[in-house]
Amino acid sequence: MHFNEVDECAALDGILIQRLHGALGQPVENTLHDLWWGSVARHADGEDFVWLFEISGAAPPAHHEDGWAGSESLRQPPMFFPFGGGTLRGVAKAGDIIWSRIFVSNGALHMDIGRGQAVRLSEAEERARADGTNKEWPMMNAVLTGVSRNQMMARHKANHIQVVYAHSAKDADRAMYARAKLAQELGMQVTICGV
Repeated sequence: MHFNEVDECAALDGILIQRLHGALGQPVENTLHDLWWGSVARHADGEDFVWLFEISGAAPPAHHEDGWAGSESLRQPPMFFPFGGGTLRGVAKAGDIIWSRIFVSNGALHMDIGRGQAVRLSEAEERARADGTNKEWPMMNAVLTGVSRNQMMARHKANHIQVVYAHSAKDADRAMYARAKLAQELGMQVTICGV
């Protein structure tokens, strides 16, 4: 389990992912990202609205293209971290992801969960995105399955989104539905988004 900041229910989401993915034999490395912004961009599978997810600190090397070799540590921006510290940044590898967020509404726990793909963009596009935000921080470029930008923001209750990879699209679907059922059994109100 990996996270950098405290956000409503992020640790709960991370624990559910780690335990369920471990039981299913899927990757357990998960992290939260800030849901920043997005734009229409070309990638290997076509052209879509591609979100930029970024977190102010570190992401698991298993999420980065080339793992540890594709990761680097940079000094945190003094504006946000005046006493220093380093990041562990990289650009997320392409692959099937499950995204989720757990939040409190009207005194009850809710989970939004859905599918997507982390995609690689051109070097120029990735550089422009890094330069347009905080290049010291790790980033994921993601297409969310069946969820428009406006739909995503209409239900966005926190600044963060939890992400985890799966070995395949079929595995990701299985893990998503299993986690949705687990959350429901634990008393959460679950919304499967866009699938």
